[in-house]
Amino acid sequence: MITISNLQLLSEKLQSTQQNIRREYVQHLFLSNLYQQSNSHQILFKGGTALRIVFNSPRFSEDLDFSTQVYNKSLIENIIISTLKEIERSGIKTDIVESKEITGGYFANLTFLIKDIKIPILLQFSKRKKTDKHEIVTISNEFVPPYTISLLSRQQLIEEKIQALLTRSKPRDFYDIYFLIRSNLINQSQKQSLSRVKAILSSTKINFSYELKQFLPKSHWPIIKNFSQNLQTELNKFNFS
Repeated sequence: MITISNLQLLSEKLQSTQQNIRREYVQHLFLSNLYQQSNSHQILFKGGTALRIVFNSPRFSEDLDFSTQVYNKSLIENIIISTLKEIERSGIKTDIVESKEITGGYFANLTFLIKDIKIPILLQFSKRKKTDKHEIVTISNEFVPPYTISLLSRQQLIEEKIQALLTRSKPRDFYDIYFLIRSNLINQSQKQSLSRVKAILSSTKINFSYELKQFLPKSHWPIIKNFSQNLQTELNKFNFS
């Protein structure tokens, strides 16, 4: 289990709150144990947390998102339960607060108890298409020994992130697009979708500084102070036809 001194050191190093550090520790614990379970190769990691863990986005994230061909509810639950049992071997108490099938997939709300502090983690499993491709990636991190995951292909992961902004337009979605542009991770075919992002950004009333501050290191706070303008500057670099 992570120690209080390590929490403090990582909080200072990563310029974030200890709660963000605890959550990220639990995320790595869950992923490293998940991908040791039977049938876990059918579960593909994706979403904003994947951008942070795999592509080094500075934004901390709350949820773990997956695509999966494991449609059977009991199979998914057995994988989750087996994963939590392994985590509890490290002295961390776990609980499944809620779990259920939802439209197009499965949802679980978990809690982890570290030093009497509860860390909530939401799991989202969406039904995977047979055409979905994946990559095997080794994850090096500050918390646990290196481990491998099955990642939704980079192209599909990024396309889903763009689609998330176009459909729900949450503050984190805008930041993820900013990160993808700045990291040169958006390919030529995906760039045309950004014209719609530009239109949505122009009409949004989101207070980005307030919404994003808690999930970004202090060194990135100047970026979100005038975030709309900064993202607009990045989008203006593209010639939309």
